[in-house]
Formats: sequence, C-alpha cells, structure tokens
Amino acid sequence: MQVAFGVLGPVAAWDGVGDAVALKGPRHRAVLARLIVARRRVVPVARLVDDLWTDPPQDATGTVRTFVAALRRALEPERPPRTPARLLVTEGPGYALRADPGTVDAWRFEQTVTDTATLPPQQALGRLEEALGWWRGPAYADFTDEAWARAERSRLGELRLHAVERRAEARLALGRAADAVPDLDAHVAEHPWREDAWRLLALALYRTGRQGDALAVLRRARALLVEQLGLDPGPGLRHLETDILGQAPHLDPASSGAGDAAERVWARAATAYDRTVAAGARARLDSTVSLLRNLAVTGGGGLEAAREHRMAAIEAAEELGDAELTARVIGAYDVPAIWTRVDDPPQAAQVVAAAERTLAALRPDAHPAARARLLATIALESRGTRSARGPQAARQAEEIARRLDDPALLAFALNGLFMQTFHRTGLAAHRDAIGAELVTLSTRHGLATYEVLGHLIRLQARGALADFPGADGHAAAADLLADRHELPLVGVFTQWYAALRLAATGRAPAAEAAYRKAAARLDGAGMPGLERGLLPLALLCLRHGRPTPAEAQADLPIEAGIDRGLDENTDWGPYEPWARPFVLLSQDRRDAAAKALRLLPDPPRDLLLEALWCLTGRAAIAVGDRETMERARAELTSAAGELAGAGSGLLTLGPVAGHLDDLTSALRHSR
Repeated sequence: MQVAFGVLGPVAAWDGVGDAVALKGPRHRAVLARLIVARRRVVPVARLVDDLWTDPPQDATGTVRTFVAALRRALEPERPPRTPARLLVTEGPGYALRADPGTVDAWRFEQTVTDTATLPPQQALGRLEEALGWWRGPAYADFTDEAWARAERSRLGELRLHAVERRAEARLALGRAADAVPDLDAHVAEHPWREDAWRLLALALYRTGRQGDALAVLRRARALLVEQLGLDPGPGLRHLETDILGQAPHLDPASSGAGDAAERVWARAATAYDRTVAAGARARLDSTVSLLRNLAVTGGGGLEAAREHRMAAIEAAEELGDAELTARVIGAYDVPAIWTRVDDPPQAAQVVAAAERTLAALRPDAHPAARARLLATIALESRGTRSARGPQAARQAEEIARRLDDPALLAFALNGLFMQTFHRTGLAAHRDAIGAELVTLSTRHGLATYEVLGHLIRLQARGALADFPGADGHAAAADLLADRHELPLVGVFTQWYAALRLAATGRAPAAEAAYRKAAARLDGAGMPGLERGLLPLALLCLRHGRPTPAEAQADLPIEAGIDRGLDENTDWGPYEPWARPFVLLSQDRRDAAAKALRLLPDPPRDLLLEALWCLTGRAAIAVGDRETMERARAELTSAAGELAGAGSGLLTLGPVAGHLDDLTSALRHSR
C-alpha cells in the first residue's frame, strides 16, 4: 500500500484507496509534518523534542518514540511485527520519512510548477489548474505558529501565488482573457503588492475590450504602491500603461491568433505522442534529437539548450548499447554551421569521441548513410583543430553521400567539407564553389536551412574576393529565406556583414558604429564561440587595415576615431595573443611587444586565418621582427588576391596584397 501525504492545508495522509489514515493527536501530526518539512532527511530526536515543546516533559524522548511507533502502525498497518519500517525509518540519531516524491502534495506541486515553465500554454494550463486544485487551505494549516514550519509555509505560499499568475499567463496566451479576470481580481485584492498580478489583470481587461477598466486597475495599483509603500510602479506596469494608452498592436490578442492555433496543435500532438509512445521507447531518443535540431536554429536559449541536451541524448543512446541507434542520434543533429570556432570545445571533443566509438561499433552491414553522418559530424565538430582526422572524415563523408545520391546527406557532408578548408590561406574561391553547390542542391530539393548556409558561405567568399555586389546579393537572399523560415540567427551574420561593408569602403566612423550595434545583437544569441572578443578585434582591424587602391586615392581617414576602448582591460577573448603586441605598443613598451610577438602561436585554422596573420605581420613590422615578418609573408602569399579577414563575413583589414607589400618593404629595409 502506498500512502499519500497532504500538507497543502491541514496535515493529512491517505491510504492506497484514498481513505484517510487516522493520525491520532496533534503531536502525532506535528511529528509527521516536521519530517515532511525535512524532505527525506533525518531529523534528530533532540530536534523533534525542541520543535514539539516549549517546555519538554521529563521523558520527552520516550514520548517522541511513542508517537513514531503509533505513526508507523497507522502508515504501514500490514507490516509484520518486529520487521523494519520502510516508510518512517530510524536512522542514526533520529527519524526520516522516506516518502516517494510523488506521494507528498507539496513536493508534487513544486515539481509541477517547475515543469510548466517549459510547456506550451495549453499543457501548462491543464497542469497548473490540476496542481492548484491540490490546495485545501494554507500550507501546514495546523501549525501556523510553529517556527519550524514558518519558512516552508512561506515558500510554498509564494510558489502558489506564482502558479496562479502562471495560470493567468497561460489563459491569456490561449485567448481566454475573460476566464483570467475573476481569479486575477481576487488575487490582487488578497495580495496587493504583487505588481505582476496587477499587470496581468490590466492586460486581461484590455483584451476583453475594457480599456477604461484596465487603465483604472493600473492607476489603483500605482496609488497603493505610492501611498502605502512610497514606491513608484516598476517598468512592467509603466510600459503596459503606455502601450494601452497608445493601443499598441502587440496587446491585441488577434495579432497572435495564428500562434495560438499553432500552440493548440502542438499541445494535442505532444499529448498524443506521450500517450502513444511508451516512456522507455527508443523512438523517443530519435524524436528528441529532431526536436533539438529545430531548437538549435532558433538561437539564444534554444541553441544553448540544444547543445546541453544533445550530449545527454548521445550518452543515453550509448548506455543502451545499440550502435545503430547511437549513430542515428549523433548523425541526426545535422544543424548547418557557418562559424568555424566551436561554441563548446570540451563538448565538441566528447561528440567526436562518441562518433568514433560508434563508427567502430557499427556492424559491417550497417547502412553507409549512418557512417557518412558520423563522419560528417566528426568533420564539423573537429573544425579549427590541426588534426588530420577532420579533413579525412570530411572527404569520406562526401564520397559516400555522392555515391548514395542522397541530397540531404550530401548537404551535411558539404558543410563538414567547408569546415575543413582552412589548412592554408587563400581558399575563398574553393569555399565559394562549395557554397554554390549547396545553394543549387538545396534549392532543387527544398533544404531551406542548407540553402541559407550556402548563401552565407558565398557571402563570405565573395567578400574575400572583393566582389561586394555578389556578396550583397547573397546577404539579401539569406535574409529573405531567414524571414520566411523563422531563422533569427541569420540576421546576426548579415548585420555584421553590413558593418564589414562599411569598413571595406573606407567609412571608418560609420563602420565603428555599425560594429558596435552588431555586437549588441550577439548578446544572448547563444554563440559564445563567436561572441567573445569579436567587437574589439573588429575595431583593431579597422584601425590597422590597409585601404583599397580606391580608398588610398581618396585619402580616406581609415584610422580616425578607433583608438578608444582598446587596451589591456579590454576583453579580447580568444584573440588576446594577437591583440597584446598592439596594446603594448600603444603604451610605448616596444621590448615587451617584441617578446609577446615571439610567444605568439600560429592562428587557428578558421575564417580569421588571413586576418590574424595580417595582424601578426603588422606587429612584426612595428617591432622589427624579421623572422616573424618572413613567416607572415610566406603564409599570406597564397591569399594575395583576397581581402584580409573579409572571408569571415565579419571584419576586414583590406587587401592582403597591401600587407604583403608592406612586409616586403620592411624586410628590404631591415637588411
């Protein structure tokens, strides 16, 4: 028999058929309540004595043991004599209630409220209404004056108020504003200091056509806060009042009607899936990865969540010992990737290791597509490293995909191949060809996200080749597709490209402002591998860039206004080694800059390869480091026809040829 416990009201217990368990007197219930407050932890007998009595009786310890014995008989009536208790157990110096989390209404309520934070409104509403129905009165209602219950009663009461407000939000999201008004009206009357409750009530009234009542509610809230607490309303209430007065379109429930319909469809499908597919079914892992793949392209929290749960899904698949399932789980995450620095290097290494283990474990007769997807994953996740395995895996994945004539698989493989085209400088034309094939392939077979990827690759490559009209066309095509298919991350890259465009045409002050605006969009985009240090690096490149011939003839002030904010306190992120010589030179510390330059590693093999070699060369010229100048010139020679850094689609230092001329001249004069 499994006993259920209730503390959301008077303390109670019920047996397996729902009948109340006789708990005897108030001190018996107090012992039970005190153990529930402890949440399965041991409460020493001495603590129970102190909590039960202000002035304990002479044999208080024995009395507590008597209470516990009576509770055990009530909670486990069928337990044979002299056998250990399984529910209310003795452990060390005291007792613990080993109740399952789902059998205590307070614990179940807390978990339900937490879970609804990530559910669509229809599901959240049903769960919240059910959970709020578990309340039979104030929490631990028998023990309102007991110090040991005070904190838990307060916490649960606050959680209940939060649940009431979450229920109202769900009703509003589902277009049920009229249903939300009565409960919210009672809620603010009982809890007048909760600003979010006032906000929700005003919004619900507005959406039921009662604009005057909505404004009156906001003014009532303001009066209470000012007169009783001496506080002005917070930004949520102030902004809502402004929006109501201006009849802002986003307040109109009709504007989200299609979204509400989508929510209802999602809720029904999710419910059907949960009901139909067994909880332990392996199909759930396949479905999970499909969901994560879609989540990743939303950016921000979605991308971060996808990364977090992806590894968990892989580990769960490996634990089942099914190599083909694991291959599907790993290979199904074919999220197009444009940036060549991974966001989470340790996780990328884990994914590569899991893919290699799975390749080795696959049976010889496994479908070649499974192998190709694992190989493409290895190529993608090992980008930016100097391992020979990445390029090898990329070539193998491409060969299998072409042999199978599988468009989606080939697009995935081409993405891996793109990520492995940074073993030397000057490969923009090669990447342009990959991008062109991706665009053609994706357009023909309806692979929208890979079509976007193809345009972004071509945007980068045409920029590197100084074909800005061509790059502009690919930026516009990517933005159009992103708007049509709700891909918000695309705008991050096209906005940075617009700033690069200004920099490449010599409009330095405008470029600086555009870079700062583009950098603000990176905050919260969920791409730490792109975000850290990129803005200061772009400004450093703007300062030290070489003008194009047209700019040189126009004598445009390339370096104007770029000095501020670039110093040793700047967060340069992964680019700090390449920035450090310039920071030291700005402080007239030439010897220290020369030492920093000697310690400089070779740039990573990624989209900023040419840019970092150009910075290395310029620093070497400044300190007269002949050896480093020769290395930089040798590395950059193959990119003589490109714009340095423009292949990233983010920043530029102007023509590589100009930097090569400067290096050659400096080497000639240093003899």
